[in-house]
Amino acid sequence: MDQKSLVLVKPDGVRKHLIGEIIARFERRGLKICALKMLVMTKDQAKYHYAEHVDKPFFPELEAFITGGPLVAMVVEGPNAIKAIRTMMGVTDPIESTPGSIRGDFALDKGENVIHGSDSPEAAEREIKNFFAPEEIY
Repeated sequence: MDQKSLVLVKPDGVRKHLIGEIIARFERRGLKICALKMLVMTKDQAKYHYAEHVDKPFFPELEAFITGGPLVAMVVEGPNAIKAIRTMMGVTDPIESTPGSIRGDFALDKGENVIHGSDSPEAAEREIKNFFAPEEIY
C-alpha cells in the first residue's frame, strides 16, 4: 500500500546544495515526489511541526535553526514510504548513521542533520497539512 510522507531538506541541507542529491536518491529508490516547494518556515509552522518539543529547553535553538533560512518541503509517496525514507535518512544523530544514509553521508551534527521525514502515517498527515493544501499534492 502506498504511503505519503513529509520530507524536509532543512536549511543546512539547502546551504550545502543537497536538494538535487536528496531528491535523486528518493527517485532512484522508486519513490514519487507528489509536491515540492521552497520556503522559509514561519515560527507558527515550527511550533506546530515540533509541538512535542515546544516546552523543552532546546526548542528556542531548534526554532531559530529551522526558521533561519530556506528549506525544501516535499510530499514523497510509495510503498512503505515512511519506513523506506527513514531508513534512507539514517538515525537522528549523524555520527551514529551508517555511511550511505543521507545523514551518514552529509551531516555531522545532531542539531543540523540535513533532513526530516515523518515517523508515522499520523504524523505524515498532520505534517503535510502544515505545508501543503490538498490541491498542491499530485
